[in-house]
Amino acid sequence: MFIYQITGGSKVCGVGATPSLVHYRPKLAENYTEDTWLKLRDAVGAIQNSTSIKYNLEELYQAVENLCSYKVSPTLYKQLRQVCEDHVQAQIHQFREYPFFCTQHCQESYVVNFVKHLLRICAFRLTLCMHRRDTGLELFRTHIVSDSAVQKRTVEGILEQIELERNGETVDRSLLRSLLGMLSDLQVYKDSFEERFLTETNRLYAAEGQRLMQERDVSETVNRSVSRSRRFSSAKMLSTEIQAYKHIMYALMSNILVAGLSTLLDENRVTELALLYQLFSKVKGGLPTLLQFWRDYIKSFGGEIVCTPEKDKDMVQELLDFKDKMDNVAQTCFARNESFINAMKEAFETFINKRPNKPAELIAKYVDSKLRAGNKEATEEELERILDKIMIIFRFIHGKDVFEAFYKKDLAKRLLVGKSASVDAEKSMLSKLKHECGAAFTSKLEGMFKDMELSKDIMIQFKQNQSEPSNIELTVNILTMGYWPSYTPMEVHLPPEMVKLQEVFKLFYLGKHSGRKLQWQPTLGHAVLKAEFKEGKKELQVSLFQTLVLLMFNEGEEFSMEEIRTATGIEEGELRRTLQSLACGKARVLNKNPRGKDVEDGDRFNFNNDFKHKLFRIKINQIQMKETVEEQVSTTERVFQDRQYQIDAAVVRIMKMRKTLSHNLLVSELYNQLKFPVKPGDLKKRIESLIDRDYMERDKETPNQYHYVA
Repeated sequence: MFIYQITGGSKVCGVGATPSLVHYRPKLAENYTEDTWLKLRDAVGAIQNSTSIKYNLEELYQAVENLCSYKVSPTLYKQLRQVCEDHVQAQIHQFREYPFFCTQHCQESYVVNFVKHLLRICAFRLTLCMHRRDTGLELFRTHIVSDSAVQKRTVEGILEQIELERNGETVDRSLLRSLLGMLSDLQVYKDSFEERFLTETNRLYAAEGQRLMQERDVSETVNRSVSRSRRFSSAKMLSTEIQAYKHIMYALMSNILVAGLSTLLDENRVTELALLYQLFSKVKGGLPTLLQFWRDYIKSFGGEIVCTPEKDKDMVQELLDFKDKMDNVAQTCFARNESFINAMKEAFETFINKRPNKPAELIAKYVDSKLRAGNKEATEEELERILDKIMIIFRFIHGKDVFEAFYKKDLAKRLLVGKSASVDAEKSMLSKLKHECGAAFTSKLEGMFKDMELSKDIMIQFKQNQSEPSNIELTVNILTMGYWPSYTPMEVHLPPEMVKLQEVFKLFYLGKHSGRKLQWQPTLGHAVLKAEFKEGKKELQVSLFQTLVLLMFNEGEEFSMEEIRTATGIEEGELRRTLQSLACGKARVLNKNPRGKDVEDGDRFNFNNDFKHKLFRIKINQIQMKETVEEQVSTTERVFQDRQYQIDAAVVRIMKMRKTLSHNLLVSELYNQLKFPVKPGDLKKRIESLIDRDYMERDKETPNQYHYVA
């Protein structure tokens, strides 16, 4: 700038005064403004045409500074803007023909190069000028993008490139990103591009989704969907496409799950299931939808296991395997999502109680098979893990009293016949049941173990006090009737030696425990017999019924079935199974004439002196009925009877405390107190029974109101 520093006059301002500065601005040279503008216009033209500038940029910059100081800024800015506008308008025909030339050239050349250089030179000091980038964008939007032909060709070009990319072809994604960013900067993205883009995207993904579900494996559909979702999630410029994609995925979710989730779960495709979870977690409402289908699948699959009688033999093992499988899916595929784990528990509880009583019965039998002696399938550690898994399934059962009844019956057999594989395993299972259901649930089971321990002590005392020697070594288990299952008494004809020994024990026991009554249970007895064959001596482990039959052959060579029945007093059905075990099983110590697998009327039996076996002590298993329908009905009936007693006791307890109560409130209280499933009709019957027995009465004016009768 033209600034001159002139020393002032002789006037002294004081000691140490400094001379003042006076700014003097000379006039601009003639034609300076016009010459400067011509140079600037040539420089702008060179930049627009991508040719070299013949003027020194520093000189041009200084010239602009000079003109700005003389307030020529408004005029200069208008002239510069007009030059830009004229140039843009002059090239609009190219933009209409070549949309990518338009968008790419104007984005990169005009906004970046032209506006950047031109306004940097010419408008640094102009207070009226717009921001460099805004000026270029405004010109471009006004004269180029607003042109309908240019706008249409530009959008079509971008959509064409996107479709190529969707079809797997390679495109310049950085260019697409720049173009979409430019439309956004120009504030025309929503009006000119977004609506059409969403329409095309919806159409594409709707068709693609249906095609994939019809033509491809569901796992491939999931893999493609997740792959595209991951790719889009990293492309910020395609946020609208991600939105459209998610919208279509939400619409297709039910189709994908209906067609594919069961397949993936059936085949345990954990990789695809994990991808499916990732995919649905990115879609609004995705996880709740997946959760519902997961819950429905478990109910359906599990319900088929439980409600198909043909599967009863393997029901429990299938339930354990299914639970392990679903646990693994929840842990590894569904990110340990608490909602999915809770839904799984709810689904198991729902389907396992669709068939009352049977699952509880079969779980008890499954435990029996694992705890019974001779089970070599698992080590102690593996057996403990199996019992833990069984307890998980057991928790879902509502009618736990059914389990208790069958478990107690099987436990009694294991304890009395010595078939328990491990006392430690038995007590471990008892501890698990006690922890799960409380002390009241296991009190009778614990009583059974106490009886067995007390019986050992009693037998030690008996043998110490036994004065007369005997050829028979007697062992007696004293059972408390309230702890053990009820057994139907059966009278059989025992040998005189056994009868005598029974009387000796009876006198001994009642002498120590007066007021008690002993009832012998021959169905639970067993013995070890010494037998002599041609091969040599053997020991036979047999039931008491088998013992009575074999002892007959000390007195004769051959007997008919009728003769054996008369001599032993064994009930016919039980006798047939006993003879079948001795003459038709693997260890045939008797011969049957005629031969055959079944025992028929008229069959005759003789001692098999030629019997051979590699072992010295041989266990001859009793032929077990496949737990007869009568036995199952009897056990279930006892449970039903116990439930009636519990209902009666609960009603009386509630009415005694409340004195007066309406029917609905009484039923509600009963549901809260009873620990087994019960129908309203059953409750009504028990209430009527108590009214008939004068424990309670109806209100005379309000029939649904009850009063306790003291």
